[in-house]
Amino acid sequence: MTVHRLSESEVTALLAEFPGWALRRDGLAIEREFRFGDFNAAFGFMTRVALYADKADHHPEWSNVYNRVDITLTTHDAGGLSTRDAAMARAIEGMVA
Repeated sequence: MTVHRLSESEVTALLAEFPGWALRRDGLAIEREFRFGDFNAAFGFMTRVALYADKADHHPEWSNVYNRVDITLTTHDAGGLSTRDAAMARAIEGMVA
């Protein structure tokens, strides 16, 4: 299945829709830091994202330190941001407690 890579204007629209996300320096990914009240809340969030990611067959690059979760979204098959990343960002925004 061919994955549609986002155009510059589509990336701009995505960032306007979700201002908490930032374009990575190389322009091939978006990134966001999430902070929670404690480790349990952060881990619960990661679990929700992981379940969605597995169903969507699109997995974020991420790290967790105590109450912080850093997420990077990109589509390696598309060589940058794709519609899959936009859908993932929308889903993640809906999971933030």
